[in-house]
Amino acid sequence: MGTLTYNFLVEPFSRSFKRLIIWYILLYMIQCSSATSNKTGNHFYKWEVEYMYWSPDGIENVVMGINGQFPGPTIRARAGDIVHVQLTNKLHTEGVVIHWHGIRQKGTPWADGTASISQCVINPGETFDYRFTVDRAGTYFYHGHYGMQRSAGLYGSMIVDVAEGEKEPFHYDDEFDLLVSDWWHKSVHHQEVGLSSRPMRWINEPQALLINGRGQYGCSLAADHYGNSSFSQCNITGHEQWAPYILHVDPNKTYRIRIASTTALASLNLAIGNHKMMVVEADGNYLQPFETNDLDIYSGESYSVLLKTSQDSSQNYWISFGVRGREPHTPQALTILNYKTNSASKLPLSPPPVTPRWDDYAHSKAFSNKIKALDHKSIPKPSQTYHRRIVLLNTQNKMNGYTKWSINNVSLSLPTTPYLGSIRFGLRDAFDQTKPPEDFPGHYDVMKPPVNPNTTTGSGVYMLGYYSTVDVILQNANALTENVSEIHPWHLHGHDFWVLGYGEGKFTKSDEKKFNLKNPPYRNTAVIFPYGWTALRFVADNPGVWAFHCHIEPHLHLGMGVVFAEGVQHVAKIPKEALSCGLTGKRFMTGSHLG
Repeated sequence: MGTLTYNFLVEPFSRSFKRLIIWYILLYMIQCSSATSNKTGNHFYKWEVEYMYWSPDGIENVVMGINGQFPGPTIRARAGDIVHVQLTNKLHTEGVVIHWHGIRQKGTPWADGTASISQCVINPGETFDYRFTVDRAGTYFYHGHYGMQRSAGLYGSMIVDVAEGEKEPFHYDDEFDLLVSDWWHKSVHHQEVGLSSRPMRWINEPQALLINGRGQYGCSLAADHYGNSSFSQCNITGHEQWAPYILHVDPNKTYRIRIASTTALASLNLAIGNHKMMVVEADGNYLQPFETNDLDIYSGESYSVLLKTSQDSSQNYWISFGVRGREPHTPQALTILNYKTNSASKLPLSPPPVTPRWDDYAHSKAFSNKIKALDHKSIPKPSQTYHRRIVLLNTQNKMNGYTKWSINNVSLSLPTTPYLGSIRFGLRDAFDQTKPPEDFPGHYDVMKPPVNPNTTTGSGVYMLGYYSTVDVILQNANALTENVSEIHPWHLHGHDFWVLGYGEGKFTKSDEKKFNLKNPPYRNTAVIFPYGWTALRFVADNPGVWAFHCHIEPHLHLGMGVVFAEGVQHVAKIPKEALSCGLTGKRFMTGSHLG
């Protein structure tokens, strides 16, 4: 068919000079990540967050990086290890925090990295120490959780291997880690201002999808397959920052591919030409293995699949990510599965896999319904009953002409004092003491735009009984525009939940008979489909204050989230650096005791 117009293996350097270059690269990587570890399972990282010039898709732009890297350095540890990240904010004009997505922060709720919930933002020039235990093996990632810094590129991978002496319930020969994201050419500040304008000004769909921070804009790796396409064939010679991350494989092996989505907006579909995938893990929990031709992945989710390299080893094959759930205006992200028996620059003979139509929700639901928990010691059996049920209606609304997303007609507005401190020390003036609504009016028609589109803002907290079992029904509805209902992936901090089931229309008591109480998947992120509902169940057994929100960043920015609190009186001494702002900060300044 053709070749990629680059080959990193052929360069006009002498062999000794190449070795010298490799040595300097390795030395630089070590200095960049400033990571140390020891035999006791402690891992120390010294990071600096700053803006820098980068070309994620071939167009130079400004990204938010860590130690000069984009995406940030990968953290790798074993279950039971302690991770210590000393984070310094080198941004000149804005604060920063980092959330460790999927890590439950047992005993360290102040390290969850959620601004105004678990900690104060880290101001320019300040340093904050995140120290926590990674208690469970799995595929995770980290990302900014202040403003819309995830859209700006503040993210990286986090892989937790099984503890010494433990084994995975499946075999593989080697593995790859794919972190997928979306990318705009307009800055995150453009997006923030547009969302907060009256009327709202939307910057539209992302210009590119990135695989491990690399994408291509205005050209395509597969242009030769598209005939009269407006895209030319990419010439990526010498462009390391946006050259595709190629998966080099040996024939007749089994590879684990870890996939995590840190997208700000896009829901995606993964397919690998001529290859099936065996899905074995989701959000750090094992699954009953099942085979699939393609895989839907929503923002905040992670998966592991097993891939057998059993196809014609004289060919290479496309790996594609395409947009789902929104009418796509962003080209597929492409890279190559390279059988090492031939050149990595050899293009596949066949065109890339076709992404299922963006609104083929039957396809998405069929995939979701295949996901079942593996019977394994690491996964608790689902509680058969619940103590409390909270129904959360997801709606798009207006407030004084501004567009908002609301839950039970309340759009979340975070306070200046972190909830963890204000609840722990009884500072009742720090946030709204009104209890947030636990349901919505029975006459509300979820199939039509709201009759009254107006909403309110609030900062109330759902106070959960410690060790109580809580059901959450996520109820989707029509947005402001007629015949529009969007996909919402919801992520819960500090916990995993059982996904009991999905349904159409408005949830009713009779829908309980559809619940899977035998082997529901145990996850931290779950999707609600348009005009449907998703039922979740979790045990409130982790003292702290925890965000629960839509993982689509513009939706959270516009208020689509709630806050849960449980057992806060059991939280041990909180580092004062986490609470040095708002009312708790004032108490520190006056010398009052906070722990």
